[in-house]
Amino acid sequence: MANRIHPSILNANLASLDDEIRRIPSSAGIHIDVMDNHFVPNLTLGLPVVECLRNNHRDAFLDVHLMIENADVHAPAYAELGCESVTFHLEASHAPIRTARQIRSLGSRASIGLRPQTPIEPLGDIITEFDMVLIMTVDPGFGGQKFLDGMLGKIRRTREIVKNSGQEIWIQVDGGVSESTIEQVADAGADVFVAGSAVFRADDPDAVVRSLKDLADARCAGH
Repeated sequence: MANRIHPSILNANLASLDDEIRRIPSSAGIHIDVMDNHFVPNLTLGLPVVECLRNNHRDAFLDVHLMIENADVHAPAYAELGCESVTFHLEASHAPIRTARQIRSLGSRASIGLRPQTPIEPLGDIITEFDMVLIMTVDPGFGGQKFLDGMLGKIRRTREIVKNSGQEIWIQVDGGVSESTIEQVADAGADVFVAGSAVFRADDPDAVVRSLKDLADARCAGH
């Protein structure tokens, strides 16, 4: 599949989200971090704000990342809003297969997220229940953190599991992605890249989005 850049609005101006999203027309998706101050030590936004973004950006691919407890209860509501992709964390789910199937039945892509310390291997036998695997490459909760180099092996192992499944399952990497790290992340096997501070702290955010895409594409073309 083609590489995708999904800028994270966690690092945007939260008081002007509509304007911030309009600054990145080259992005393939908008990554929306929903945090509840329980699963992670930060509180961001929730369903009402996501609903407003859905209404105001009907053509955008909304990639919702739920870092919340009781994911099985809350995740389907984001699919009901019409978000194209809904990620919930394995660590916050008691019934990941059931939740993924419910999200899919509502017309959204179902994605499973993993903290850095959570191994990918237990998902091997059920990987086809998901449309995407999100690998956290920082400790979740805050933007602007340094990429954890130790996660490259996990990305490679995930790529091998996906390859063996015979299905097209996206591998998303979230945390510390920038122009200095995206090539090694792409080389490891990721194809969806979440970049927050690298994009929104730039004078020209869309130029960074295009640069990240070019870097990832060039790396993959060299394989």
